[in-house]
Amino acid sequence: MMLWTQLGNGNKKSETNKFLDMKTLLRVLVLLCTITVTAQDTYLHCGKLIDTKSGKVLKEKTIVVSGNKIISVENGYVNPTDDKDAVIDLKSKTVMPGLIDMHVHIEGETNPKSYLEEYTLNDADVAFNSVNYAKVTLMSGFTTVRDLGGSGVNVSLRNAISAGKIVGPRIFTAEKALGTTGGHADPTNGYKKSIVGNPGPKEGVVNGVEDAVKAVRQRYKNGADLIKITATGGVLSMAKSGQNPQFTIEEIKAICETANDYGFHVAAHAHGDEGMQRAILGGVKTIEHGTLMSAETMELMKKHDVYLVPTITAGKFVSDKAKIPGYYPEIIVPKALNIGPKIQGMFGRAYKAGVGIAFGTDAAVFYHGDNGKEFGYMVEAGMPEMETIQSATTTNAMLLKMETEIGQIKSGFIADIIAVNEDPTATISTMENVVFVMKDGVIYKK
Repeated sequence: MMLWTQLGNGNKKSETNKFLDMKTLLRVLVLLCTITVTAQDTYLHCGKLIDTKSGKVLKEKTIVVSGNKIISVENGYVNPTDDKDAVIDLKSKTVMPGLIDMHVHIEGETNPKSYLEEYTLNDADVAFNSVNYAKVTLMSGFTTVRDLGGSGVNVSLRNAISAGKIVGPRIFTAEKALGTTGGHADPTNGYKKSIVGNPGPKEGVVNGVEDAVKAVRQRYKNGADLIKITATGGVLSMAKSGQNPQFTIEEIKAICETANDYGFHVAAHAHGDEGMQRAILGGVKTIEHGTLMSAETMELMKKHDVYLVPTITAGKFVSDKAKIPGYYPEIIVPKALNIGPKIQGMFGRAYKAGVGIAFGTDAAVFYHGDNGKEFGYMVEAGMPEMETIQSATTTNAMLLKMETEIGQIKSGFIADIIAVNEDPTATISTMENVVFVMKDGVIYKK
């Protein structure tokens, strides 16, 4: 009060004294601003809480969050002693860790014009579109995703989210997927001859061991977090086969060995059985889709500790859309009708055989935000509700080497927390309607 009086009472101070008073005033203002932005703690009152480590549903718990970390999980509904702290009432909800989807393509999304858009959209257009897909994904409860291939915009998207410039999940990206000439990830499939060119390792196209090594190193240079290969043909590429093997085992071994040198794991898109076996023996960590997997391959996966990422939702979506004239190019329709309906049945057999299951959906093949449907399809095929949730939390956190940071609600873990209206162990469809989302201690949906 004395400071304000002296500055405004009209007494005749020297210019020096006025300057000193102004410096003091600025210090006070800085102090006040510092006090204002002091981080508050958040107390989440949870009616039910899923302990993903034990696989149990706990009742009446309080999660205390400070900054971006969980500092404690208390019994009962604990209230803060500091009136600056916030209380979030989730007493009627079921709370769990943020979900992890191990297979998305966050740059794009299915639509009848998507093949034309390869020629009409610039990188800037793709980037602007991806911002919305990222936000939708986070609001659906997926606080972490593994992006398995795009144009390279996915690296910039990851960085923008990490820097807090835009809203979205934590992204681990493969940047551009690796394929062979004419294979599922050849970016020029379907182009007219005059613009096909001769894509190579820089563009993610591999022909031989030397190319394989170069392609992995290029992904590292481009900012990737992991490597994805297309070990077999695919459904949605402009090529005839959806299942033929497309890499030699020597090429796959070279990719996996080089990836290991750079701290990468390798994910392998595969529908056909021979391509899966080559990928497993070559050293990959996950098999994506796995549609035509044999019992022999299931045993091979268990022996080599390789996980299946089933993507049932994508399979159902493409088989449905293939029945709509003109939705897909003609070359794709028979593949979609053949491959799509078989994924769920294969998943059920693989789960019963004891194959490790990692939750992943292939979002973009269907609409972003519908990722939660995968839980229901997994349950339909025979996987218990709690295990589906664990596959999307503790299992995936382990595969990403973040098992001490995400995938559990536990002291010291990152505060990635979501809530649904019902208990998913009784009503799995509730996973399609996430009503509360916190990522890194910040509430995005309430």
